[in-house]
Amino acid sequence: MLTRGDLRLVLSAPNPSAGGGQPMPDGRQQEPGGWNRFAIEVDDLERMVEQLRRAGARFRNDVVVGVGGKQILVEDPSGNPIELFQPTRPEARLESAATREAR
Repeated sequence: MLTRGDLRLVLSAPNPSAGGGQPMPDGRQQEPGGWNRFAIEVDDLERMVEQLRRAGARFRNDVVVGVGGKQILVEDPSGNPIELFQPTRPEARLESAATREAR
């Protein structure tokens, strides 16, 4: 994870055994090229997935639990992956609780 000002970049490397980098349910292995994605933090991943499925969205995998949260890959209309991420640890959140309360 890299942070600079308001920008936070989180990279998830292919990993055959855990988290967001694990293989897809159909056995496809994640590899460089075609798996790079950006993540959108959501408060309720299951609800978001349900809404997107009803709208016809295509998912590359099911919800997986990683070190800092739960995630799933949804494809945009061009087939590019977007990670929906729900943090389960405070340090994995985009902003702290104090920052959210101050708004």
